[in-house]
Amino acid sequence: MGLSKIEKFTAEQNEIARLAKALGHPARIAIIQFLVKTNSCVCGDIVDELPLSQSTVSQHLKELKTAGLIKGTIEGPSVCYCINEVTWLKAKNLLGDLFESYSSKNNCC
Repeated sequence: MGLSKIEKFTAEQNEIARLAKALGHPARIAIIQFLVKTNSCVCGDIVDELPLSQSTVSQHLKELKTAGLIKGTIEGPSVCYCINEVTWLKAKNLLGDLFESYSSKNNCC
């Protein structure tokens, strides 16, 4: 397998790509939407909401947590998940800046 050469890109480009990759699955978007709606919940609540097994939901939660988009706190035998506000705002700014950097000039390719 070839090298990805991520070191050839800026820190911002790598950060946007990392966040986009974490958001790049519809199940993860559904999890994020559920957490935004409920503020916080345990994994079982998400499993009840989605048409996925508990182990699959856990894998998606792990990806979102690794990217820093969500955080979890242990409450007895359960982990309570919520949006990580620091990373959330950073992602909002990075992605917002990217999309706002384009201005239509009514040109066609």
